[in-house]
Amino acid sequence: MTSFKVSVIVPCYNAEQFLTRCLDSLVNQTLEGIEIICVNDASPDNGIAILRDYEARYPNVVVIDLKENVRQGGARNRGIEIARGEYIGFVDADDWV
Repeated sequence: MTSFKVSVIVPCYNAEQFLTRCLDSLVNQTLEGIEIICVNDASPDNGIAILRDYEARYPNVVVIDLKENVRQGGARNRGIEIARGEYIGFVDADDWV
């Protein structure tokens, strides 16, 4: 089991146009030991394809694909359930860091 210092949870709903910028900013952080958990909250757009692409390219990216919309709080809670980091942070899908 990999040990992570920080788990960043990104709830995703109708954010296809912002995802690449958001995920690029996260995967290019200099902090070592960062886990990025992307929760697709039953989004009707094609964001899941972008998320799966990042998951395939980066071993520290995990995608949860929810089949029922649980809204932002529920999506964050799903991410928390699998987070392995000592610390947890949240980034919205239309933000970048």
